[in-house]
Parts: sequence; structure tokens; C-alpha cells
Amino acid sequence: MLGIALVFVMLTVALCLAQGNVTYESQERLMRPEAVETAAKPKVSLTAESVILWEDDANGRVGLELMEAVLGQMKISYDTCEVVEASQVDWKEYRTVILSMTHLNLLGGEILEIFDWVREGGGLMLLYPPEVNGSFQSVSSQFGIRQLGNNYARVSGVHFTRDFMLGGQEKDYEITDPYESSLTARLSEKCEVYLESTGEHPVPLIWKYSLGEGEVVVDNLGYLEKGYRGFYAASYSLLGDVCAYPVINASTFYIDDFPSPVPGGDSQYIRRDYDMDIADFYTNVWWNDIYNLGEKYGLRYTGLVIEQYSDETKAPFEKNDDTRRFRYFGNMLLGQGGEIGFHGYNHMPLCLLGFDYKGEYDSYKLWESYEDMAASMEELERFCSQLFPREEFRVYVPPSNILSSEGRRMLREKTKVQTIASVYLPDGENIAYEQEFEVAKDGMIETPRIISGYILDEYMQMVALSELNFHFVNTHFQHPDDVLDVDRGAELGWKEMHHRLSDYMKWLYTSAPEIRNLTGTELAAAVQTYDDLQVRREYTKEGMRLTLGGFSQEAWMMVRINAGTSVEAEGGEIQELSGDLYLLRATKETIDLKIR
Repeated sequence: MLGIALVFVMLTVALCLAQGNVTYESQERLMRPEAVETAAKPKVSLTAESVILWEDDANGRVGLELMEAVLGQMKISYDTCEVVEASQVDWKEYRTVILSMTHLNLLGGEILEIFDWVREGGGLMLLYPPEVNGSFQSVSSQFGIRQLGNNYARVSGVHFTRDFMLGGQEKDYEITDPYESSLTARLSEKCEVYLESTGEHPVPLIWKYSLGEGEVVVDNLGYLEKGYRGFYAASYSLLGDVCAYPVINASTFYIDDFPSPVPGGDSQYIRRDYDMDIADFYTNVWWNDIYNLGEKYGLRYTGLVIEQYSDETKAPFEKNDDTRRFRYFGNMLLGQGGEIGFHGYNHMPLCLLGFDYKGEYDSYKLWESYEDMAASMEELERFCSQLFPREEFRVYVPPSNILSSEGRRMLREKTKVQTIASVYLPDGENIAYEQEFEVAKDGMIETPRIISGYILDEYMQMVALSELNFHFVNTHFQHPDDVLDVDRGAELGWKEMHHRLSDYMKWLYTSAPEIRNLTGTELAAAVQTYDDLQVRREYTKEGMRLTLGGFSQEAWMMVRINAGTSVEAEGGEIQELSGDLYLLRATKETIDLKIR
């Protein structure tokens, strides 16, 4: 027994020494954000390429907001016009018209003027299914419709009929909470259908119809949500012989609460599957599997540190001296090329007294003052600098994705944080700090996380598909303690949770092997480069000339070729992605796309 005990002690000491002596070499970032005062670059003059014609009703307003975001982020200049002023529009001034309208009869005879303009080479996009009435039926053939049904179809899933969007043909996608959203229609044989519903009797959801020298694209999907923006961007790109728009080109994986104090004790499901306590499972199973996924796909995780899990919100703040596991996990993450960012001194969101959690987070305490919030971040920076002295800490992720305006101002004024990574999609309670991929007016870079966790339900998969095709971006976050929470999949067991994350990564890197693996700071630099850009498009006999305002060293663009077999780029490097889609790396301010 003494011999066994001695061996056990020796193994324990060896493990402790190994964990304490994991070291890393300081990693040079592929790119860093520029300082605000040096980020401004020369602009180019632009004229509106598109006009959004909208109706002042519930769907019309939502559609207007959706397409303003889509065109704005595709860097396509546009005008807007309410339908009551449609007669004042000279359609020949635009290349494309987008109808965000429920009642097409409001256009009166102007709809015939629009169709005449399309026949002469214009591009018309119907954003959502309009009301089926006599007026719409009388012009439905101009949208490629042969016969209209009287009812709207309940679409519970989508199927790609051709290689239209990256990752689309890998599988069918389920729509959560479906409703009667789409027209039942039989189409002309001349229509090109890109998306249809799943089921025995498919309903066409996205199609293109040639009308004279121009084209009509119909979105019959009916989901005017942020999570579907990529579908509308892809639909818009079908108009014309060629479409090119800037993208971010980045894949970033965050690990919240990591490194952080490791919970003690047991978990029912970890004990069931591994016969280990939580601490041993974190070290020997969970982190081993996550690290190996990083090795397989070349990931460089961004870990977000929590110093301790106290609920203290008033200075002075107690220092955490138990740093062995912090060093072990953090040094391994950094050694793999990753990055350390801030999550918080503790897990209390940066919100002052008076902030309303709307009954959702009763266990969270509010901070006593602005100075206390600043002091907590000062302590966290001291703690991280002690552990990782060669690192800079530029990324902040709000606990539970909640951040007050005062907390955000404090980060800007009192820390070296350059980028905030909260969430892309709104939450039901409007508490979360929702973001776009952009540089804010104060210079802080917004880099939202799109999807999360290990379950990766059908809606998350749909949104991931959408954003891969809209911004050419993936951002995902996970927590080590997801494996302890039934609501986040713990009952399924870690093997199944790991399998689902592995399947997602396989889908992502099979669909877009060209996407760049970036850390949080590198993503911020990529977003800054993307956000700075302006694009002037000039259509030539050979294809398209792109002139980039705000250009710096390089820019990335998605290119769709609708008429042609291949494309060459002068002023950049272009490679085929899938089907008619290409990825352009612009190396000069002017790029000539020549289409064969």
C-alpha cells in the first residue's frame, strides 16, 4: 500500500509540474486593427445602383429595413422610395429595383413602366410574397408564374436545387416555427429555380426569370429576418451578368470562461459517462478534445478569462492566487496560436445600479459605480499580465452578452480593449448587446458571435449558412460548463456534444476551405478593413471594373458570374469557390474582371 501511495504521489507531482511548465512562444498576429486616427482612407464618388420601392405596412417596412442592411453591407449604393411617390422615379437611373410591397395594385400603371424597363435590361427583385389579388394575378406571368394557388404554403424546410449558396447542397435545412409564408405557384419552364421547399410537393422559393433583356428574381421565402440576410444577398446577386461585393473572410472560435476557475465536485452526466469529477474531466477529456479539433482544422481559439466567480461589485477586489490551471490552459491555447481576451473580473455584466434585467438574471448584481467597474477591469488586466506577460488583451466579451452603455464607455476610456464580441442575433427580451460587423463611431470594432454551443440546432445551422454567404464569416462561441447544463446538452453526454461540433466544423471547412482562421483581434482588423471599403462598379463589355474607396493593402470580395464560364482578375487574385461563386483578393484599388 505504501508503494502504491508513493507512486500515486509521484504521478500527482509530475502532473502538477507538467501543468505548471507548459510554455508558449509569443504569437505574432496576422493583422491588427489600425488606430482610429489613422484608419480614414480616400473615398470614391458613388451613384445609386438600386432603388428600394416600399409600402408603408408591416411587411413593407420590415423588408425595407432588411434590404437597407443587405445592400449597405454589400456596399451597393441605393435610394429608397415609398410607393406613393413611385411615379416620380426615373427607373432608367438604376440598374436594379427591389419591391418591398404587399399590395402591388398600389403601383397602378407604374408597374407596367417597371416591366418595360426590365425588358430593356433592368433587374427586378420581388422581396417577399405579395397579397394574391386580381392586380397581382394580372401581372404574375411577368414574374415567371404560370398559375397561382389561392392559399399560402407552410414551408418546414428548404432544399437547394443547384449549387447556389456555399454549403447549401450539403443537406436540406429545417425551418423552425414555420407558418404559411409562401405562394403556391406553378412556374414557366423558362424559370431557373434555386431553392424549393422540402416535401412531396415542393414549392419554389427562389427563382429567376428572363424578361426581355432583363431579369426578374422572386424571393418566395417570406422570412424577413436578420438570420436570413444571406439568402437575400444571394438572390440579389443573381441580377445582371456579374455581381461583386466585399466580404470579411474570417472564421473565429471563442471559448468563454476560459481560462477560469475550474468548478469542483461532480456532474451527474460526467460521472455517468466517464466516472470522473469535473476538474479531471475538464483537463483530461474536454480540453483534450477541443484542442485536437483545433489541430485538425488549424483553429486558433480566442479564450476569454474570468478571474473568479465572486459576486463582488465594489472595489477593492480580491486577487486570485490560484493560477496553476490558468497557466496550463492559457499557455496551451496560446501555444496553438490562439489569443487571450477579457470576459470579466467576475461574471457580473458591466451594468450600473438601475439597469433593468427584466426579471431574466435575478442572480446578477449591479455595479456600485463607474469607478468600480473600471477597477475590476484594472485588476483583471493585472492578473492576466502576470500570467501571460507577453500578451496584449484587446478583445472583450460581455458576460451573458449583456453590456450597458456606461460599461461600454468605460471599456473605451479605461482599457486597451479594441473590439467587443457580443451577439449577432437579437434575443427575445432585448437585453443582449446586439451587434453588426462594423466599426462604431467611437472607433470600437464590433465583431458579433453568430452561433454558439454544441447543440447547434436547425436554426443555428440556417443562420450559419446565411452568414457564410453574406459576410463569408463564421463566429462561434462555447463554454466549458456547457457540458454541465441540461439546457445546453449535458444530458446528451459529451461524446454527442463533441460529435455535433465536429460535424459543424466539417461542414464549414468542406464548404469553404478558403476561409481564414483568425483570432478575435485579427477578426477585428478584418472587419475594420471590410467596413472601410466603398465600391464603385462600372459594367464593361468584358465584365466589370471595380474601384475601391477606403482600400488598404488588400480586400476580399465575393463574385458571382451569371453569364460566362470563367473569370480573370487584373488587380487581384481570384479563385473558384463553388458553382458560379468566386473569391477575389483585391491587391489594388482598381480591379478589372474579365469574363469568358
